[in-house]
Amino acid sequence: MRNLILSAALVTASLFGMTAQAADVPLEAGKTYVELANPVPVSVPGKIEVVELFWYGCPHCYAFEPTINPWVEKLPKDVNFKRIPAMFGGPWDAHGQLFLTLEAMGVEHKVHNAVFEAIQKQGKRLTKPEDMADFVATQGVDKDKFLATFNSFAIKGQIEAAKKLAVAYGVQGVPTMIVNGKYRFDLGTTGGPEATLNVADQLIAKERAAK
Repeated sequence: MRNLILSAALVTASLFGMTAQAADVPLEAGKTYVELANPVPVSVPGKIEVVELFWYGCPHCYAFEPTINPWVEKLPKDVNFKRIPAMFGGPWDAHGQLFLTLEAMGVEHKVHNAVFEAIQKQGKRLTKPEDMADFVATQGVDKDKFLATFNSFAIKGQIEAAKKLAVAYGVQGVPTMIVNGKYRFDLGTTGGPEATLNVADQLIAKERAAK
């Protein structure tokens, strides 16, 4: 697990001590970001794709939410943003399946923050389907429909696809971002939440100029 989660010291520096650098982050391949040796195809051809890999059980992903969400809302129309759950076994897989189920039901945008709050602030584990169903029911989601979708063949296929993408991206920790299937970076390589989005903006501009 050591390689799957940013160290506490690094994250503390990233979140609180280095955000002032966000306005002027140098783009340095191999340092600020990694260029993938084998680019991964994007899900919507013709658009610049930005992916965030996350885990509901990750406090650093939760702390990133207030910074990334307003940024996502302001992305231009030629950019396609998507979240992909990182699934490295155990609760990672359970929470990833929860996210994919909510997304498939079209309610992720309404329930996503509540799930984060439940796990990070209320101490809920939400690793068992029945517990998940009971919780999302408090958010207006039909319990039976949730369970049917959660156990569906379609969701199982999405789980496998998400796991393959994480491997293709070379993801070792979360939150991690990928721009256009080519560039990987995170809070540690960039220097913090705002710096991470600054790097994303620059790489988006780089890909736009290359069209």
